Amino acid sequence: MSADSAPAPARARWNKLFQGLQKMGRSLQLPIAVLPAAGLLIGLGQPGVFGAEGLGWDNVSKVMRGAGGALLDGSLGLPLLFCVGVAIGMAKKADGSTALAAVAGFLVYYNVLRQFPVSCAGGAKVLTNIGCQAADSSVAPFTYQNPGVFGGIVMGLMTAYFWQRYHRTRLVDWLGFFNGRRLVPIIMAFVAVAFAALCLWIWPPVGRGLEHFGDWLVGLGYWGAGVFGVANRALLVIGLHQFLNVPVWFQFGSYTTPDGTVVHGDINMFLAGDPNAGQFTSGFFPIMMFALPAAALAITHCARPERRKEIGGLMLSVALTSFVTGITEPLEYSFLFVAPVLYAIHALLTGVSMAVTWGLGVHDGFTFSAGLIDYVINWHLATRPWAVVPIGLCFAVVYYVIFRFAITKFDLRTPGRESEEEHEDTTKA
Repeated sequence: MSADSAPAPARARWNKLFQGLQKMGRSLQLPIAVLPAAGLLIGLGQPGVFGAEGLGWDNVSKVMRGAGGALLDGSLGLPLLFCVGVAIGMAKKADGSTALAAVAGFLVYYNVLRQFPVSCAGGAKVLTNIGCQAADSSVAPFTYQNPGVFGGIVMGLMTAYFWQRYHRTRLVDWLGFFNGRRLVPIIMAFVAVAFAALCLWIWPPVGRGLEHFGDWLVGLGYWGAGVFGVANRALLVIGLHQFLNVPVWFQFGSYTTPDGTVVHGDINMFLAGDPNAGQFTSGFFPIMMFALPAAALAITHCARPERRKEIGGLMLSVALTSFVTGITEPLEYSFLFVAPVLYAIHALLTGVSMAVTWGLGVHDGFTFSAGLIDYVINWHLATRPWAVVPIGLCFAVVYYVIFRFAITKFDLRTPGRESEEEHEDTTKA
Protein backbone atom coordinates (compact mmCIF):
# COMPACT_ATOMS: atom_id res chain seq x y z
CA MET A 1 0.00 0.00 0.00
CA SER A 2 1.42 3.38 -0.96
CA ALA A 3 1.59 6.34 1.37
CA ASP A 4 -1.01 8.15 -0.74
CA SER A 5 -3.54 5.34 -0.49
CA ALA A 6 -3.09 4.71 3.25
CA PRO A 7 -5.50 7.44 4.40
CA ALA A 8 -8.15 6.35 1.88
CA PRO A 9 -10.12 4.12 4.32
CA ALA A 10 -10.17 6.93 6.88
CA ARG A 11 -11.42 9.37 4.23
CA ALA A 12 -14.06 6.89 3.15
CA ARG A 13 -15.27 6.46 6.72
CA TRP A 14 -15.37 10.23 7.22
CA ASN A 15 -17.28 10.73 3.96
CA LYS A 16 -19.79 8.07 4.96
CA LEU A 17 -20.24 9.66 8.39
CA PHE A 18 -20.61 13.12 6.87
CA GLN A 19 -23.20 11.89 4.38
CA GLY A 20 -25.10 10.23 7.22
CA LEU A 21 -25.09 13.47 9.23
CA GLN A 22 -26.36 15.39 6.21
CA LYS A 23 -29.14 12.85 5.73
CA MET A 24 -29.99 13.18 9.41
CA GLY A 25 -30.11 16.94 9.06
CA ARG A 26 -32.50 16.69 6.11
CA SER A 27 -34.72 14.29 8.03
CA LEU A 28 -35.07 16.85 10.83
CA GLN A 29 -36.53 19.33 8.35
CA LEU A 30 -39.63 17.18 7.80
CA PRO A 31 -41.13 17.62 11.30
CA ILE A 32 -39.99 21.26 11.40
CA ALA A 33 -42.07 21.88 8.26
CA VAL A 34 -45.21 21.10 10.31
CA LEU A 35 -44.57 23.85 12.86
CA PRO A 36 -45.98 26.80 10.84
CA ALA A 37 -49.41 25.18 11.15
CA ALA A 38 -48.97 25.06 14.93
CA GLY A 39 -47.83 28.67 15.05
CA LEU A 40 -50.76 29.86 12.94
CA LEU A 41 -53.30 27.99 15.07
CA ILE A 42 -51.83 29.32 18.31
CA GLY A 43 -51.75 32.82 16.85
CA LEU A 44 -55.43 32.63 15.91
CA GLY A 45 -56.22 31.37 19.40
CA GLN A 46 -54.74 34.39 21.17
CA PRO A 47 -57.12 36.64 23.17
CA GLY A 48 -56.54 39.51 20.76
CA VAL A 49 -57.73 37.52 17.72
CA PHE A 50 -60.61 35.11 18.37
CA GLY A 51 -60.49 35.51 22.17
CA ALA A 52 -62.08 37.93 24.61
CA GLU A 53 -59.97 40.90 23.50
CA GLY A 54 -60.69 40.30 19.82
CA LEU A 55 -63.81 38.83 18.25
CA GLY A 56 -64.99 37.42 21.56
CA TRP A 57 -65.30 33.86 20.25
CA ASP A 58 -63.83 32.20 23.33
CA ASN A 59 -64.70 28.65 22.32
CA VAL A 60 -63.13 29.11 18.89
CA SER A 61 -60.07 30.56 20.60
CA LYS A 62 -59.82 27.47 22.84
CA VAL A 63 -60.10 25.17 19.83
CA MET A 64 -57.31 27.00 17.99
CA ARG A 65 -54.98 27.06 21.00
CA GLY A 66 -55.64 23.40 21.74
CA ALA A 67 -55.02 22.42 18.13
CA GLY A 68 -51.73 24.30 17.92
CA GLY A 69 -50.67 23.16 21.37
CA ALA A 70 -51.13 19.52 20.38
CA LEU A 71 -48.34 19.86 17.81
CA LEU A 72 -46.05 21.79 20.16
CA ASP A 73 -46.63 19.60 23.22
CA GLY A 74 -43.06 19.06 24.43
CA SER A 75 -43.73 15.64 25.93
CA LEU A 76 -45.92 14.04 23.24
CA GLY A 77 -46.75 15.98 20.08
CA LEU A 78 -43.38 17.49 19.19
CA PRO A 79 -41.24 14.43 20.07
CA LEU A 80 -43.66 12.20 18.14
CA LEU A 81 -43.32 14.43 15.06
CA PHE A 82 -39.53 14.19 15.25
CA CYS A 83 -39.70 10.43 15.82
CA VAL A 84 -41.78 9.82 12.70
CA GLY A 85 -39.87 12.37 10.62
CA VAL A 86 -36.47 10.93 11.48
CA ALA A 87 -37.64 7.35 10.93
CA ILE A 88 -38.98 8.18 7.46
CA GLY A 89 -35.98 10.32 6.56
CA MET A 90 -33.30 7.87 7.66
CA ALA A 91 -34.76 4.57 6.43
CA LYS A 92 -34.08 3.65 2.80
CA LYS A 93 -37.26 3.34 0.74
CA ALA A 94 -39.41 4.09 3.78
CA ASP A 95 -43.16 3.66 3.49
CA GLY A 96 -46.22 3.82 5.70
CA SER A 97 -45.10 0.84 7.75
CA THR A 98 -42.01 2.81 8.80
CA ALA A 99 -44.19 5.56 10.24
CA LEU A 100 -46.49 2.99 11.88
CA ALA A 101 -43.53 1.30 13.57
CA ALA A 102 -42.28 4.69 14.76
CA VAL A 103 -45.66 5.62 16.25
CA ALA A 104 -46.06 2.21 17.91
CA GLY A 105 -42.61 2.39 19.46
CA PHE A 106 -42.99 5.98 20.60
CA LEU A 107 -46.36 5.42 22.28
CA VAL A 108 -44.95 2.49 24.25
CA TYR A 109 -41.89 4.51 25.23
CA TYR A 110 -44.04 7.51 26.24
CA ASN A 111 -46.40 5.51 28.42
CA VAL A 112 -43.64 3.56 30.16
CA LEU A 113 -42.09 6.88 31.21
CA ARG A 114 -45.44 7.99 32.61
CA GLN A 115 -45.66 5.02 34.94
CA PHE A 116 -42.95 6.59 37.12
CA PRO A 117 -43.73 10.18 38.14
CA VAL A 118 -41.01 12.35 39.58
CA SER A 119 -41.11 12.41 43.38
CA CYS A 120 -43.14 15.19 44.97
CA ALA A 121 -41.27 18.03 46.62
CA GLY A 122 -40.51 17.77 50.32
CA GLY A 123 -43.59 18.31 52.46
CA ALA A 124 -46.04 17.62 49.65
CA LYS A 125 -48.56 14.82 49.96
CA VAL A 126 -48.83 12.24 47.18
CA LEU A 127 -52.38 11.84 45.86
CA THR A 128 -52.46 8.58 43.92
CA ASN A 129 -53.19 9.08 40.21
CA ILE A 130 -53.77 12.80 40.81
CA GLY A 131 -50.65 14.71 41.82
CA CYS A 132 -48.83 16.41 44.66
CA GLN A 133 -50.80 18.29 47.32
CA ALA A 134 -48.91 21.18 48.93
CA ALA A 135 -49.35 22.46 52.48
CA ASP A 136 -51.85 25.08 51.27
CA SER A 137 -54.00 22.24 49.83
CA SER A 138 -53.24 23.22 46.23
CA VAL A 139 -52.68 20.22 43.96
CA ALA A 140 -50.10 20.13 41.19
CA PRO A 141 -50.16 17.34 38.61
CA PHE A 142 -47.35 14.81 38.59
CA THR A 143 -44.33 15.54 36.43
CA TYR A 144 -42.47 12.84 34.53
CA GLN A 145 -39.08 12.29 32.97
CA ASN A 146 -39.25 14.10 29.64
CA PRO A 147 -36.38 13.58 27.19
CA GLY A 148 -38.43 15.67 24.74
CA VAL A 149 -37.28 15.91 21.14
CA PHE A 150 -34.05 14.07 21.97
CA GLY A 151 -36.07 11.01 22.95
CA GLY A 152 -38.17 11.30 19.81
CA ILE A 153 -35.10 11.56 17.59
CA VAL A 154 -33.46 8.51 19.18
CA MET A 155 -36.68 6.51 18.81
CA GLY A 156 -36.82 7.57 15.16
CA LEU A 157 -33.24 6.47 14.56
CA MET A 158 -33.88 3.09 16.16
CA THR A 159 -37.05 2.66 14.13
CA ALA A 160 -35.15 3.36 10.91
CA TYR A 161 -32.47 0.84 11.89
CA PHE A 162 -34.82 -1.98 12.86
CA TRP A 163 -37.15 -1.34 9.92
CA GLN A 164 -34.20 -1.46 7.52
CA ARG A 165 -32.96 -4.67 9.10
CA TYR A 166 -36.20 -6.62 9.52
CA HIS A 167 -38.84 -5.31 7.10
CA ARG A 168 -38.15 -8.23 4.75
CA THR A 169 -37.72 -10.92 7.41
CA ARG A 170 -39.77 -14.09 6.92
CA LEU A 171 -40.89 -16.13 9.93
CA VAL A 172 -41.96 -19.77 10.13
CA ASP A 173 -45.12 -20.59 8.20
CA TRP A 174 -47.48 -20.60 11.18
CA LEU A 175 -46.36 -17.04 12.01
CA GLY A 176 -46.42 -15.97 8.38
CA PHE A 177 -49.01 -13.25 9.05
CA PHE A 178 -46.30 -11.28 10.87
CA ASN A 179 -43.73 -11.47 8.08
CA GLY A 180 -41.84 -8.41 6.92
CA ARG A 181 -43.33 -4.99 7.59
CA ARG A 182 -45.85 -6.32 10.13
CA LEU A 183 -43.00 -7.58 12.29
CA VAL A 184 -41.27 -4.23 12.78
CA PRO A 185 -43.93 -2.52 14.97
CA ILE A 186 -43.84 -5.54 17.30
CA ILE A 187 -40.06 -5.34 17.52
CA MET A 188 -40.26 -1.61 18.18
CA ALA A 189 -42.70 -2.12 21.05
CA PHE A 190 -40.11 -4.20 22.92
CA VAL A 191 -37.24 -1.93 21.90
CA ALA A 192 -39.23 1.02 23.25
CA VAL A 193 -39.69 -0.67 26.63
CA ALA A 194 -35.92 -1.14 26.93
CA PHE A 195 -35.18 2.41 25.80
CA ALA A 196 -37.74 3.89 28.20
CA ALA A 197 -36.22 1.93 31.08
CA LEU A 198 -32.80 3.25 30.09
CA CYS A 199 -34.15 6.81 29.99
CA LEU A 200 -35.62 6.45 33.47
CA TRP A 201 -32.12 5.66 34.68
CA ILE A 202 -29.88 8.02 32.69
CA TRP A 203 -32.13 10.96 31.81
CA PRO A 204 -32.23 12.71 35.23
CA PRO A 205 -28.49 13.57 35.20
CA VAL A 206 -28.47 14.13 31.43
CA GLY A 207 -31.53 16.36 31.65
CA ARG A 208 -30.00 18.38 34.47
CA GLY A 209 -26.81 18.77 32.46
CA LEU A 210 -28.72 20.02 29.42
CA GLU A 211 -30.72 22.37 31.61
CA HIS A 212 -27.52 23.83 33.07
CA PHE A 213 -26.03 24.17 29.58
CA GLY A 214 -29.17 25.90 28.34
CA ASP A 215 -29.10 28.28 31.31
CA TRP A 216 -25.43 28.99 30.63
CA LEU A 217 -26.10 29.69 26.95
CA VAL A 218 -28.99 32.01 27.79
CA GLY A 219 -26.84 33.65 30.44
CA LEU A 220 -24.32 34.67 27.78
CA GLY A 221 -26.89 37.20 26.59
CA TYR A 222 -26.02 38.92 23.33
CA TRP A 223 -22.75 36.98 23.09
CA GLY A 224 -24.63 33.69 23.12
CA ALA A 225 -27.09 34.97 20.54
CA GLY A 226 -24.26 36.20 18.32
CA VAL A 227 -22.30 32.95 18.44
CA PHE A 228 -25.47 31.02 17.62
CA GLY A 229 -26.14 33.25 14.60
CA VAL A 230 -22.66 32.77 13.16
CA ALA A 231 -22.71 29.01 13.76
CA ASN A 232 -26.18 28.69 12.23
CA ARG A 233 -25.12 30.26 8.93
CA ALA A 234 -21.78 28.44 8.90
CA LEU A 235 -23.36 25.01 9.40
CA LEU A 236 -26.00 25.74 6.74
CA VAL A 237 -23.26 25.41 4.12
CA ILE A 238 -22.75 21.72 4.93
CA GLY A 239 -26.36 20.97 5.82
CA LEU A 240 -25.75 20.40 9.53
CA HIS A 241 -27.46 23.50 10.92
CA GLN A 242 -30.45 21.52 12.22
CA PHE A 243 -28.15 19.75 14.69
CA LEU A 244 -27.66 23.16 16.28
CA ASN A 245 -31.19 24.49 15.77
CA VAL A 246 -33.22 21.61 17.18
CA PRO A 247 -31.78 21.50 20.73
CA VAL A 248 -31.64 25.28 21.07
CA TRP A 249 -35.11 25.93 19.65
CA PHE A 250 -36.94 22.93 21.11
CA GLN A 251 -35.05 21.61 24.16
CA PHE A 252 -32.76 24.06 25.96
CA GLY A 253 -34.27 26.36 28.57
CA SER A 254 -37.64 26.11 30.30
CA TYR A 255 -40.65 28.29 31.05
CA THR A 256 -43.63 27.54 33.25
CA THR A 257 -46.93 28.89 31.92
CA PRO A 258 -49.57 30.37 34.27
CA ASP A 259 -51.44 27.04 34.25
CA GLY A 260 -48.32 25.16 35.39
CA THR A 261 -47.27 23.67 32.04
CA VAL A 262 -43.51 23.53 31.54
CA VAL A 263 -42.28 24.15 27.99
CA HIS A 264 -38.75 23.81 26.66
CA GLY A 265 -36.84 25.46 23.84
CA ASP A 266 -36.63 29.05 22.65
CA ILE A 267 -39.41 28.78 20.06
CA ASN A 268 -41.82 26.91 22.33
CA MET A 269 -41.14 29.32 25.19
CA PHE A 270 -41.82 32.30 22.91
CA LEU A 271 -45.11 30.85 21.67
CA ALA A 272 -46.11 30.04 25.26
CA GLY A 273 -45.79 33.72 26.17
CA ASP A 274 -42.37 33.85 27.82
CA PRO A 275 -41.40 37.55 27.65
CA ASN A 276 -37.71 36.64 27.83
CA ALA A 277 -37.71 34.16 24.92
CA GLY A 278 -36.52 34.91 21.39
CA GLN A 279 -32.81 35.11 22.14
CA PHE A 280 -31.97 32.71 19.32
CA THR A 281 -34.58 33.82 16.76
CA SER A 282 -35.02 37.61 16.92
CA GLY A 283 -31.85 38.56 15.07
CA PHE A 284 -32.77 36.59 11.96
CA PHE A 285 -35.60 38.99 11.06
CA PRO A 286 -33.41 41.99 10.11
CA ILE A 287 -31.17 39.74 8.02
CA MET A 288 -33.81 37.77 6.15
CA MET A 289 -36.32 40.58 5.64
CA PHE A 290 -33.94 43.46 4.87
CA ALA A 291 -30.22 42.66 4.66
CA LEU A 292 -30.28 39.78 2.18
CA PRO A 293 -32.72 41.55 -0.19
CA ALA A 294 -30.28 44.50 -0.11
CA ALA A 295 -27.48 42.09 -1.04
CA ALA A 296 -29.62 40.91 -3.97
CA LEU A 297 -29.99 44.54 -5.07
CA ALA A 298 -26.21 45.00 -4.93
CA ILE A 299 -25.69 41.86 -7.02
CA THR A 300 -28.18 43.21 -9.58
CA HIS A 301 -26.47 46.62 -9.79
CA CYS A 302 -23.07 44.93 -10.24
CA ALA A 303 -24.23 42.73 -13.13
CA ARG A 304 -23.09 43.61 -16.64
CA PRO A 305 -25.51 46.10 -18.28
CA GLU A 306 -26.70 43.65 -20.93
CA ARG A 307 -27.61 41.09 -18.26
CA ARG A 308 -28.89 43.43 -15.56
CA LYS A 309 -32.55 42.99 -16.48
CA GLU A 310 -32.24 39.20 -16.48
CA ILE A 311 -30.37 39.11 -13.17
CA GLY A 312 -32.75 41.69 -11.70
CA GLY A 313 -35.70 39.39 -12.31
CA LEU A 314 -33.88 36.46 -10.73
CA MET A 315 -32.73 38.48 -7.71
CA LEU A 316 -36.19 39.99 -7.24
CA SER A 317 -37.75 36.54 -6.95
CA VAL A 318 -35.22 35.22 -4.42
CA ALA A 319 -35.26 38.50 -2.46
CA LEU A 320 -39.05 38.38 -2.18
CA THR A 321 -38.83 34.76 -1.07
CA SER A 322 -36.41 35.75 1.68
CA PHE A 323 -38.48 38.79 2.72
CA VAL A 324 -41.90 37.12 2.78
CA THR A 325 -41.12 33.57 3.92
CA GLY A 326 -37.62 33.71 5.39
CA ILE A 327 -36.35 31.06 2.96
CA THR A 328 -32.85 32.31 2.21
CA GLU A 329 -31.04 29.39 0.59
CA PRO A 330 -31.78 30.36 -3.06
CA LEU A 331 -30.31 33.81 -2.44
CA GLU A 332 -27.39 32.67 -0.28
CA TYR A 333 -26.38 29.96 -2.75
CA SER A 334 -26.23 32.55 -5.53
CA PHE A 335 -23.02 33.94 -4.01
CA LEU A 336 -21.84 31.18 -1.65
CA PHE A 337 -19.75 29.23 -4.15
CA VAL A 338 -18.56 32.11 -6.35
CA ALA A 339 -17.74 34.44 -3.45
CA PRO A 340 -17.27 32.43 -0.23
CA VAL A 341 -15.69 35.46 1.46
CA LEU A 342 -19.00 37.29 1.06
CA TYR A 343 -20.77 34.38 2.69
CA ALA A 344 -18.31 34.44 5.60
CA ILE A 345 -19.05 38.16 6.05
CA HIS A 346 -22.77 37.37 5.88
CA ALA A 347 -22.39 34.75 8.63
CA LEU A 348 -20.51 37.19 10.86
CA LEU A 349 -23.07 39.95 10.28
CA THR A 350 -25.87 37.52 11.12
CA GLY A 351 -24.19 37.03 14.48
CA VAL A 352 -23.95 40.80 14.90
CA SER A 353 -27.67 41.13 14.14
CA MET A 354 -28.50 38.46 16.70
CA ALA A 355 -26.43 40.27 19.33
CA VAL A 356 -27.78 43.73 18.49
CA THR A 357 -31.45 42.77 18.55
CA TRP A 358 -31.05 40.96 21.86
CA GLY A 359 -29.02 43.82 23.31
CA LEU A 360 -31.76 46.29 22.32
CA GLY A 361 -34.46 44.23 23.99
CA VAL A 362 -36.14 42.88 20.85
CA HIS A 363 -37.82 39.54 21.56
CA ASP A 364 -39.41 37.95 18.51
CA GLY A 365 -39.87 34.42 17.27
CA PHE A 366 -41.14 32.22 14.48
CA THR A 367 -42.47 28.77 13.76
CA PHE A 368 -41.06 28.48 10.23
CA SER A 369 -38.54 31.21 9.50
CA ALA A 370 -37.89 34.90 10.06
CA GLY A 371 -39.96 36.29 7.21
CA LEU A 372 -42.85 38.73 6.93
CA ILE A 373 -45.46 36.02 7.49
CA ASP A 374 -44.14 34.99 10.90
CA TYR A 375 -43.35 38.61 11.74
CA VAL A 376 -46.99 39.63 11.28
CA ILE A 377 -48.55 36.52 12.84
CA ASN A 378 -46.43 36.73 16.00
CA TRP A 379 -46.48 40.52 16.39
CA HIS A 380 -48.74 40.34 19.46
CA LEU A 381 -46.37 37.90 21.21
CA ALA A 382 -43.20 39.87 20.51
CA THR A 383 -41.49 42.54 22.59
CA ARG A 384 -40.57 45.71 20.66
CA PRO A 385 -41.22 44.10 17.25
CA TRP A 386 -41.30 47.54 15.62
CA ALA A 387 -37.55 47.83 16.26
CA VAL A 388 -36.91 45.09 13.69
CA VAL A 389 -37.61 47.60 10.90
CA PRO A 390 -35.01 50.28 11.75
CA ILE A 391 -32.45 47.62 12.68
CA GLY A 392 -33.15 45.83 9.41
CA LEU A 393 -32.81 49.02 7.37
CA CYS A 394 -29.42 49.70 8.96
CA PHE A 395 -28.24 46.20 8.10
CA ALA A 396 -29.64 46.61 4.58
CA VAL A 397 -27.36 49.62 4.04
CA VAL A 398 -24.37 47.75 5.48
CA TYR A 399 -25.01 44.71 3.27
CA TYR A 400 -25.51 46.78 0.13
CA VAL A 401 -22.31 48.77 0.65
CA ILE A 402 -20.18 45.74 1.54
CA PHE A 403 -21.51 43.56 -1.26
CA ARG A 404 -21.23 46.24 -3.93
CA PHE A 405 -17.73 47.27 -2.84
CA ALA A 406 -16.44 43.69 -2.62
CA ILE A 407 -17.96 42.59 -5.93
CA THR A 408 -16.54 45.53 -7.90
CA LYS A 409 -13.23 45.83 -6.04
CA PHE A 410 -12.29 42.16 -6.29
CA ASP A 411 -14.21 41.40 -9.52
CA LEU A 412 -16.21 38.61 -7.90
CA ARG A 413 -18.12 36.43 -10.39
CA THR A 414 -21.55 36.88 -8.87
CA PRO A 415 -24.59 36.27 -11.12
CA GLY A 416 -24.42 38.51 -14.18
CA ARG A 417 -20.65 39.02 -14.03
CA GLU A 418 -19.54 35.73 -15.56
CA SER A 419 -17.49 35.80 -18.74
CA GLU A 420 -19.27 35.23 -22.04
CA GLU A 421 -17.82 31.71 -22.23
CA GLU A 422 -19.00 30.84 -18.72
CA HIS A 423 -22.44 32.24 -19.42
CA GLU A 424 -22.75 30.29 -22.67
CA ASP A 425 -21.65 27.06 -20.96
CA THR A 426 -24.20 27.60 -18.18
CA THR A 427 -26.97 28.33 -20.67
CA LYS A 428 -26.19 25.22 -22.71
CA ALA A 429 -26.07 23.07 -19.58
